[in-house]
Amino acid sequence: MIERYTLPQMGQIWSEENKFQTWLKVEILACEAQAQLGNIPRKALQVIKRKAKFSLSRIQEIESETKHDVLAFLTNLTESIGPEGRYVHHGMTSSDILDISLSYLMVQAGETLVEDLRKLMAAVKTKAHRYKKTPIMGRTHGIIAEPTTLGLKFALWHSELERDLQRLKDAIASVSYGKISGAVGNFANIDPRVEAYVCRKLKLKVAPVSNQVLQRDRHAQYLCTLAIIGGSLEKFATEVRNLSKSEIGELSEPFIKGQKGSSAMPHKRNPITCERICGLARILRSNSGAALENISLWGERDISHSSVERVIIPDSTILLDYMLVQFRDVVKGLKVNAKRMLENIYAYGGVAFSQNLLLALTPKVKSRDEAYDLVQKCAHRAMEMGGDFKKLVQRDPTISSKLSERELGSCFDLNRYSKEVDYIFKRVFR
Repeated sequence: MIERYTLPQMGQIWSEENKFQTWLKVEILACEAQAQLGNIPRKALQVIKRKAKFSLSRIQEIESETKHDVLAFLTNLTESIGPEGRYVHHGMTSSDILDISLSYLMVQAGETLVEDLRKLMAAVKTKAHRYKKTPIMGRTHGIIAEPTTLGLKFALWHSELERDLQRLKDAIASVSYGKISGAVGNFANIDPRVEAYVCRKLKLKVAPVSNQVLQRDRHAQYLCTLAIIGGSLEKFATEVRNLSKSEIGELSEPFIKGQKGSSAMPHKRNPITCERICGLARILRSNSGAALENISLWGERDISHSSVERVIIPDSTILLDYMLVQFRDVVKGLKVNAKRMLENIYAYGGVAFSQNLLLALTPKVKSRDEAYDLVQKCAHRAMEMGGDFKKLVQRDPTISSKLSERELGSCFDLNRYSKEVDYIFKRVFR
């Protein structure tokens, strides 16, 4: 069953409604902590919790005048609460609400991506076992090399995705920190216990030290991790694209009923999803570069990072969510042409078996170089003239005098390329 992407899965996390709802949650938790410490009246806390609400349109209206989103939000809250609203944001600075809320949302987004990765890994694992010993031509430098199995290709993907999953968990841990430490981070006007209380309620850790903001190396690690995962998807998608070339024809993307490949050429079945994934990976890499630029801020903080993060963090998480879902669709619906795979393995009469012949011949001639030259001559002749490598080898007087028909035949045994697949699979799918 192919699952289609719907934006609200990730987009809702970054909606304006959810952002302000998170800000409200932080402010109320801070008020709870202040009330426990006796810094604000408990009756005021009850009024705040009962009456506090916001209006998107009103916040926008106020912000058009103040040019400050947090002040606009706080003004709107005070309007809904009344006189007790004066206790909201007590001892806090704007970044106290902004950064802890951003961490909270980045963790949510990260957990969604973790689930996406796990689903993709499951789809890849299924394909790996299904095609565990299905022979396919291996290629290096874009040139035919030796046979391998399609299952091993998928096992390779799964292993990389496993590393991506661990990287993502580490990146989530890196941003799972909050701070409510005041204007320059020294708790001059707020008790550290407020910070500890709010972080605990939001399931975040307390930053050991901060200035006005959480340090942006954390966010850079997160964005760079998303870019690496995007790079993995690009790598896999590029492989599908290569193997779907008309001249190769071994794999192809799902092509549903009614789909068109070209406005001009009805025969076209283009790998458009994989091409799209490769393109979007470039955006993730670009965004990670911007995140690295955000690490360096003036003194205890400037605002140069803020406008960047409002774009790159939501965009990158939404993009990667989309890419993971789309590539899972590709994997689930992948068309495998096993017949074409075999044809490609035996192209030019099986030149891909040249190493086997080299190894069999080397002990029976004067040197490895001599054996190499004999095999290379037949292989290049087959490839350049469109000949049959196996027949050319059989007709070569030097080679045929050194190797029996049985020995020659064993050099073209396809089974040797899958004999250790079970061993590899045990290491990958332990």
